[in-house]
This record gives sequence, C-alpha cells and structure tokens, in this order.
Amino acid sequence: MLVKRCAIVVLEPRETVSYTLDSLLRGGNGLDHSMQWFALAPHLDAPVAVSETQRALLGELSPSHGRTRLPYDSEALDGLIAQGLVLEEQTQGSRFAQADSRLRASHWHPLAAVLHAFTRWDGVDAVKNTRDSGTDTAVAMRRVLGPAPPEVLPANDHRTLIGLPPMVANDFDDLLGRRVTCRNFDQSRPVPLPTFAHVLQRVFAAHAKVKVGDDLVFLKKSVPSGGGLHPIEAYILVRNVQDLESGVYHYRADSHALERMSGLECSDDFVMQAVGQQHWFADAHVLVALVPRFDRTFWKYRQHAKGYRVVALEAGHLSQTLYLAATDLGLGAFITGAVNEKHLERALGLDPTSQGVLAVCGFGWRATTMVTAELDPVGAIWSAAT
Repeated sequence: MLVKRCAIVVLEPRETVSYTLDSLLRGGNGLDHSMQWFALAPHLDAPVAVSETQRALLGELSPSHGRTRLPYDSEALDGLIAQGLVLEEQTQGSRFAQADSRLRASHWHPLAAVLHAFTRWDGVDAVKNTRDSGTDTAVAMRRVLGPAPPEVLPANDHRTLIGLPPMVANDFDDLLGRRVTCRNFDQSRPVPLPTFAHVLQRVFAAHAKVKVGDDLVFLKKSVPSGGGLHPIEAYILVRNVQDLESGVYHYRADSHALERMSGLECSDDFVMQAVGQQHWFADAHVLVALVPRFDRTFWKYRQHAKGYRVVALEAGHLSQTLYLAATDLGLGAFITGAVNEKHLERALGLDPTSQGVLAVCGFGWRATTMVTAELDPVGAIWSAAT
C-alpha cells in the first residue's frame, strides 16, 4: 500500500496556559504551561493536533511520490490517514483526497493557502468580542491597549522638508471629501432600482473584453486587476431595493444582470451572521460579498508569492470605487473585513479550496440621525444634519 502526504501542511507549536491547583501547592504561581504540535493543512476544516511521532512522519513523507507504509509507525500513520493529513493511493475518492486534489489544481502558494484557510471566521460575534475586551470605543482602546504608534511617521531631523503647493479643489476633490464610511442607514426609504443598477455597473460590470484564442478572455472593468484577470465575483444581498425582491443574487459582470441564488433568503439573521453581528452594516439596503475565484488568478501566478496579495488589492480597489460611485449618487457606503466567511461559503455553495470571501461592502440611503459614530471630523456629511 502506497501513501503520500497532503499537498500543503504547516506545523505550528502552540503553548497552552491553564490554572492548576497543583502548581500552587508546589509553590508555583498556579499556571501550567504545556506545548503541543498542530498541523495546519488548508484542505481541512480545522487545525489537527499531532504527536511528535506524527510530526516527524509528516516531514518524511513526500507530497508527490507514493511510498510504501511498511517502514513507518503503524499507529501514527493510521492516525494521520484518519485525519486527512496522509492519503492512501487506493482511496483517491475519499473526501480528504478530493479536497487535496482540488487544492493542488488551484495552484496556491503554500503560505497564502494556510493564511487564507485559517483566518476565516464562523459564528463570530465581532461586536461582543470588542465589548468583552473593553475596546469598543476609542477612549477604551487607548486605556486597554496603551499608546498607539503615531498617526504619521515622525519627521527625520536630518532631512529638509520641502513644502508643496496646495491643490485647487474641484468637483472630484469634493467627492473624495464626502467619502465617509456609513454606519447609519435609513431603512424606511428603498433605493430605486436604476440607482442600484447604476452603482453595480460602475463598480463591477465589464465594459469591454479581449479574446485571445478560443478560450482566454480578458475583461475591461473600472478597477485594476493583477494580470488583468479580474477574479472577484460580486454576490449581492438585496435588502431594500424598489421593484426588486429581497434575496441573494449573483451579479453577472459580462451581461450586467442578476441571477437569483435559489433557496437563500436575505433574513436579518442571515445578514447579521454574515457581518459578524455588526447591526449598523446589516441595516444597509444592499450588501455585496466580494468572492474571488482564486484559481483564475493562480492559473497565471502559480504558487506565486504575490498572487494572494494582488487579489486582496483588487478587493480594495473595488470597495473604494463602490464608495465613490455610491457617494456620487447621494448614498452612503461601507466595507468590512469582520465577516463570517464560512457562513457565506456554505450559503453560496463555494469550494474554499478555489473560492472564498474576502470582505463585505454595501450601500444605501444614509439616515438623518447619527446613532452609531462615524468618522467625519470636518463635517462633510453630518454638519448639516446635526
């Protein structure tokens, strides 16, 4: 029987600190420190605790060339097979083997794959977490965390500062000045369908395409994209749009159209789970899950150290374009990375080895009263309303 290691695995030594009475009775401080090894394999749902024998075995097995299992510790090897870290060649149809095969086909850089897989949330209440840690206000953050690094890099006394002429402001500068993250939405007023469509077309639509050969197409959109590949799909959570049923939709960039995701309702609970219980964002009229197809970018940038980075940059480009498009139309906008990715992956039927959620952004009418604080120090939005 031949066995091989899974494609990607990182071994992490973790320290656990617990309180024990025995430590106190022995004259200690009551704290017990223990170490354990964990295997982080991105084709699996969670880290796996491994013994020292299993850790060494993972370092000996090849991820590409099957080896006979005879020389290895049988109990340790069976445990790794049961956990999906080692694969038997005659069981390539197992769920572990299939997930590993899909991961290999997506051409992830190993460290990027581990980063993405094990920083995804599920069932996290971001609001409760900040409240429990005592960091739910700026004053509280300063008290708990101590002084922050300075807001700008301190000036170097040995360098001469060269003053630059001030700009002559125009309409675009005014638009940039009104770009203020919205945390207060007016749910009583639906967004008109043409306005909703206008934002989506500005931000996510393909405006032209270039075909190379029979099966390679590059889309031209409003934002830059690594390699011109535009891997990020937009899944739209419609909450309050006139003449459009509430629900979850996939936006077709090539045809400027929506396709309804069957079996999904855009309920309060569904949206609150998506945005980590941040109710101020769940109140938005429209939310957009930014969902990269990593395999499209990694088709070109195979096992590339910068591949994941350019996908993340594209999410930033899209969100800023959404901010400006919405602000120009009199709407408020937001983006948050504090999202429960696994919740959305399950709902949207995504394969996390090749697709995933990077962030959720959204837009809608801004409320006339600020209930949740917004960062608007120059009063570009709230001076007239407060």
